[in-house]
Amino acid sequence: MDETEFWEIVDSTREAAEGDPDDHAELLIERLVQHDPESVLDFARHFEARYSRAYRWDLWGAAWVLLGGASDDAFDYFRCWLIGQGREVYEAGVHEPDRLAELLDDFDEEVDGDGEELGYAADEAYEQLTGTVAPELGLPPGPEEPEGAPIDFEDELALAQRYPRLWDRFGT
Repeated sequence: MDETEFWEIVDSTREAAEGDPDDHAELLIERLVQHDPESVLDFARHFEARYSRAYRWDLWGAAWVLLGGASDDAFDYFRCWLIGQGREVYEAGVHEPDRLAELLDDFDEEVDGDGEELGYAADEAYEQLTGTVAPELGLPPGPEEPEGAPIDFEDELALAQRYPRLWDRFGT
């Protein structure tokens, strides 16, 4: 599975789920079980690589503003959700997190921003196909600490200055 197919699967299942992250995960599993196990592992590798790449302080700050706070776990689930939003939103979020303010039409912190189940979809599909747990993906370990300079999430003035568009739409 190449990157284009990876994003096509993400996009088509998100659209079919009408943006609901839980429905998206279920549809993603249904779609992945139509592939062979190696393709499902390829999908998992693409997902995991993007998940690791999004482990950035500046993106965590954006998640903090969007969600009104973001613990370690909440940021993990946010990164899964961000991948689920598709290539354009994902790439913008990783490169310039404040752009998320213009790319997210609607954002309901009660529903959006938590894609935990998306992170398990490939594992679930692999298990359904093979009856076994997915093997290690053979990727280098992700970073132990987020990339970039740490941000003081409690400093609202600094957040407002760093993420002016997000702060205007979603800040407290």
